[in-house]
Amino acid sequence: MHSRRLTRPARRRRSALLAAAAGLLLTGVSACSPQPADSAGASLTALPRSTPQSLTRYYDQTLKWRECGAPGFECATLKAPLDYDKPAAGNIDLAVSRKKATGPGKRLGSLLVNPGGPGGSAVGYLQSYAGIGYPEGIRARYDMVAVDPRGVARSEPVTCLSGRAMDRYTQTDATPDDAGERTELSAAFEDFAQGCETHDRTSREVLPHVSTVETARDMDLVRAAVGDEKLNYVGASYGTFLGATYAGLYPERVGRLVLDGAMDPSLSARELNMQQTAGFETAFQSFAKDCVGRSDCPLGKGTPAQAGERLKKFFTDLDAKPLDAGDPDGRKLGESLATTGVIAAMYDEGAWPQLRDALTAALSKKDGAGLLALSDSYYERDPDGSYTNLMFANAAVNCLDAPPAFTSPDEVEKSLPDFEKASPVFGAGLAWASLNCAYWPVKPTGAPQRITAEGAAPIVVVGTTRDPATPYPWAKSLAAQLSSGRLLTYDGDGHTAYGRGSTCIDGAIDHYLLTGTPPKDGKRC
Repeated sequence: MHSRRLTRPARRRRSALLAAAAGLLLTGVSACSPQPADSAGASLTALPRSTPQSLTRYYDQTLKWRECGAPGFECATLKAPLDYDKPAAGNIDLAVSRKKATGPGKRLGSLLVNPGGPGGSAVGYLQSYAGIGYPEGIRARYDMVAVDPRGVARSEPVTCLSGRAMDRYTQTDATPDDAGERTELSAAFEDFAQGCETHDRTSREVLPHVSTVETARDMDLVRAAVGDEKLNYVGASYGTFLGATYAGLYPERVGRLVLDGAMDPSLSARELNMQQTAGFETAFQSFAKDCVGRSDCPLGKGTPAQAGERLKKFFTDLDAKPLDAGDPDGRKLGESLATTGVIAAMYDEGAWPQLRDALTAALSKKDGAGLLALSDSYYERDPDGSYTNLMFANAAVNCLDAPPAFTSPDEVEKSLPDFEKASPVFGAGLAWASLNCAYWPVKPTGAPQRITAEGAAPIVVVGTTRDPATPYPWAKSLAAQLSSGRLLTYDGDGHTAYGRGSTCIDGAIDHYLLTGTPPKDGKRC
């Protein structure tokens, strides 16, 4: 079943990984942490400018760079307190990587990148894309740097299920039709949550300490370790929430920040899930409009709404009779995997031809292999049946960052009409997927808050008008919340905008990163 993420599969070139719809702002509760909000109208409080004595040893670290198997890149290990409220209680090791500025031109410091998630490997993103694919002028003048967030990939990863167990989880019926199926779905969420708590010692110890606030504080340790007075940063999708949180905690340390595919930290988990559901409907309508105008559209002729009805019927048919997918592990294409495959293709209009081919094979030839491949890319499932820890970390961060969208199946049932109104095609599945945090073994420590970052340097917030995962209104809201926010709009399809082919967007962001001059607030491309 699809999880509540906001970005697309990381292994594609654009790799902006999705934040969960519950990926809201977290606050800690100590003298050196921001205080929790009592209302949705509260704002994140900045941390004191002076470094607490208990954290001095972390800020005074010297990174020991080494070769790490990726030509041109170096790696190091950064130590952070597992619990910022109790720094003496133990450390967590964080994986850091960099590619030095290539020149010519004066070095501008380091540029930290994060592809989103939560759960996306920033180190993997740096080494496979950002460090070699960002514009040459940017790479010439910045050291390109990434740190895997705590609990993710190389940074003491949270683990929940074996590959076989994860296969069963992803195939669970995500649109239950009766009490028995509702019980089965709830049990799947509960088993997943318990697996995260009991899988191994690392997961148990790390699970309560993977919040976005803690990761933002880790980013400040990285800033200090690379010798920068201010943080320069490009974050996509959930990475915008992470970057905005950093700005809220350390406004005076903000350098040049780009938040692409922005989240709105002031919304509750349920509001985020509902609005994201509408965002996927907008994206599907755009795909369907393009599809029905083609002679070979697998969803037939007519209107986009009629195409949606045909797709929904296809999902219903799969619920009753899954398709063979030629999978060596015996998996068939049922409704849940097929829905995830379609959702995966909504993140980038460049995937629309692949989706049309996959739907054609499934509808005309009863071959589910194409949609299964799209689903596997979303879940980061390897051909050998193993999974990265993306989905495990995704849930761990989301369920810690905010109270759950729903606390019981009955609450989901009552909200189904609203979700199905937001998206006739995806609404029911996305509503039920929002139940996963109800069973989480660690209580949430965060709450929705506005982020103003008073006193920060200009921050560029980028929104795409038909973004499925981070709907455009979120970018408008975040830019308005930030005291120095500058909204940059891309009128287009897909998730995020930077590096996706718009010379207008890329030029504005590159100019800002190189000169510090932001685009005019409200600029559209």
